[in-house]
Amino acid sequence: MAETAQPLGEGEIGERLAGVPGWCRDGDAITRTFGIRYHGGVALIVHVADVERLIGHHADIDLRWDHVRFSITTHDAGNKLTAADFDLAARVDDIAAAHGAVPA
Repeated sequence: MAETAQPLGEGEIGERLAGVPGWCRDGDAITRTFGIRYHGGVALIVHVADVERLIGHHADIDLRWDHVRFSITTHDAGNKLTAADFDLAARVDDIAAAHGAVPA
């Protein structure tokens, strides 16, 4: 994990952001919101949390009655963006699609 904990440069952030359409940069984090009803959002979060536990990297998650917002940064890298953030974003996209969540 030491390699993924290295903060990315601006150019590399731009390249990796292009690889995860729908994710937006918000300072030193990337964010995405999915439309999904509350109980579906809970199931989505549990699924994401299980994968996060396995890979050892976690998003900040905000659940509302009609959407879920994910915000990802690497706390161990001084709250900077790393390769691990973009890997997690791609995983979240796959899980959200499997739960029928729609981009908001």
